[in-house]
Amino acid sequence: MRILLAEDDPAVASFVRRGLREEQYAVDVARDGEQALIRAQTDPYDLMLLDLVLPKRTGLEVLRTLRANRISTPVLVLTAKGQPEDRVTGLNLGADDYLPKPFRFEELLARIRALLRRRGGLTSTVLRAADLEVDLLRRRVLRGGRELWLTGREFAVLEYLLRHPNQVVTRTMLAEHVWEHDFDTFSNVINVHIARLRRKIDDGFPRKLLQTVRGTGYTIQAEDDDA
Repeated sequence: MRILLAEDDPAVASFVRRGLREEQYAVDVARDGEQALIRAQTDPYDLMLLDLVLPKRTGLEVLRTLRANRISTPVLVLTAKGQPEDRVTGLNLGADDYLPKPFRFEELLARIRALLRRRGGLTSTVLRAADLEVDLLRRRVLRGGRELWLTGREFAVLEYLLRHPNQVVTRTMLAEHVWEHDFDTFSNVINVHIARLRRKIDDGFPRKLLQTVRGTGYTIQAEDDDA
């Protein structure tokens, strides 16, 4: 899942980005409100972490403009302005959650997961397709009860596919939601990761879950064939 972090403090931005990358999120950083607004309007982020005190445009200005333009990306406000009136203003302008600084990284992760579940209409932290099970909290993958070992990027690709069950996921969608802003879309990186992922989740199992839709993309069928 791809996150936009709008934060002008280099230390905070580095800390949050490093921690989120370790959790297999793709993270782009905007250093001012103007850059944050441009990126949020042009790239399909799954979530935005927004500081309120930013150069060029304040976080509230960014939030107001996004919602006025009907951009519904979930926004989690991270700011030292934690007074009740500040929270009320942010929430009234369209923020989905509010976390005052300083914060514990574990709480930030929990709030991010909750917002992503809400956006995807999920009520569980476990994604399933047939006998494939992905535990998002434990970062654990099981197929037929057997644990599979995936790299961080393979896990992210599988998570995105399972968040869109029975749908065709294009290479563009994977590039936009699993990789970061500077990803080279003309490389064969996606093909390589799909090939490795297919070997890990399908080899040795009679039912092949990860399917290629020629000329379009990839899909995982969540329903049983006899459903």
